[in-house]
Amino acid sequence: MKARLTFLGTGTSQGVPMIGCDCNVCKSQDSRDKRYRSSAFLEYGGLNILVDAGPDFRSQMLRAGIRHLDAILLTHNHKDHTGGLDDVRAFNYIERAPIRIYCEKYVEESLRREYSYAFAEKRYPGVPEWQIVNIGNRPFTVQENIPSVKLTWKDGYGYEKTPCEQTEEPRSAEVIPVRGRHFNLPVLGYRFGDIAYLTDMNFIPEEEFDKLQGLEHFVINCVRRGRHLSHFSLEEAVAVARRVGARHSWLTHLSHQLPRYEDLCKELPDGILPAYDGLVLE
Repeated sequence: MKARLTFLGTGTSQGVPMIGCDCNVCKSQDSRDKRYRSSAFLEYGGLNILVDAGPDFRSQMLRAGIRHLDAILLTHNHKDHTGGLDDVRAFNYIERAPIRIYCEKYVEESLRREYSYAFAEKRYPGVPEWQIVNIGNRPFTVQENIPSVKLTWKDGYGYEKTPCEQTEEPRSAEVIPVRGRHFNLPVLGYRFGDIAYLTDMNFIPEEEFDKLQGLEHFVINCVRRGRHLSHFSLEEAVAVARRVGARHSWLTHLSHQLPRYEDLCKELPDGILPAYDGLVLE
């Protein structure tokens, strides 16, 4: 099953340019050096799948012209990957349906704390409507978002929920999670067909490399040169990409501590390139 990936954001938690910075990268006029927080959009098996929904979620949806989502897959619970989830409300309102969020149990627990109003027994009218699906490190199936509940907006009172009978079999696609660590935090990357997307890692267990064989495109995070507490360095990311051996490898989650896009391309070995916002892989 073929996948098509669009990079919606390729920057670190502070994005590029960074607020208040006047370095050469932050001042670059090259559009490829303008980076929203990391996120990816997958068209896979007839489904629209978003990986991570950080603080730039709204701008990313508008820039890419995304009008429908079947699912949001979260890699972990950090704010630069979950901080835009309130804006799911727009999809709820237009499609009259909740959005499924696939994540690990600890990520759900974090969402329940940070977005307590979305889980409250008596909720404020118009809060985001999510359906949480817990996943782990085993392959799972993402389904087309044919709602089992129809949302009808009652102005000033929020949504009235009506059960829906599904009259057709929803499309589905298998996703393979890839375990990694982000310092001491367990995180997930994902494989969609012949594309694998891994971000916010600085360690991949030996047994996970079997999941990364035979790839057309391999995406790996890289924050700067030199060792970093919770991310692969440039040198480490290149070494991981060489080991995986995909036909094409792409670096994401890039900071302003790396060279400008054009200069970084000249440094990298054949088959490895920096990603940029708007880049499409297929």
